[in-house]
Amino acid sequence: MNVISFKAGAALLVLSLSHGQAVAQDASAPDATGKPYTRVVDATFEDVSFAVEQGITNEGLVIDLTSHVGDMLARTKEDVGGAKDLYAHADIFSFCSATVSRTVMEADPTNIQHCPYTIFVYETVDEPGKVVVGHRTYPGETMAPVNEMLTRLVDTAAE
Repeated sequence: MNVISFKAGAALLVLSLSHGQAVAQDASAPDATGKPYTRVVDATFEDVSFAVEQGITNEGLVIDLTSHVGDMLARTKEDVGGAKDLYAHADIFSFCSATVSRTVMEADPTNIQHCPYTIFVYETVDEPGKVVVGHRTYPGETMAPVNEMLTRLVDTAAE
């Protein structure tokens, strides 16, 4: 991967993670603008991350990957010409549900593009102590089961 595509990818990732809102949206009707469903949690980053992990595994799901995005951005800041630190902590949990995936992919085979599903947790450098947990909202009625599952997991982690 060249530096330009890395910078573009990192910028898109930062943009997608940094524009969450503290107001939860209705998971049964995903936001047409593509805004993520987020919750601000009065807990430590570690506690919220643990709650996300437990919520996912308690539903019998397996976390395929935990991306330590905050660590990666901090580690590569100088290499890509970054001007500031963004996150005190930032992780993304990737996983899939065979049951939910089967439902949404039977409804529309192109929904494969959305798998695996992810939940993000972050705390920015600019707002220490403000931990955000959320997920992207997927478009279309056929993806409603995924939005509902992800919202349930985020809400459980935020309790």
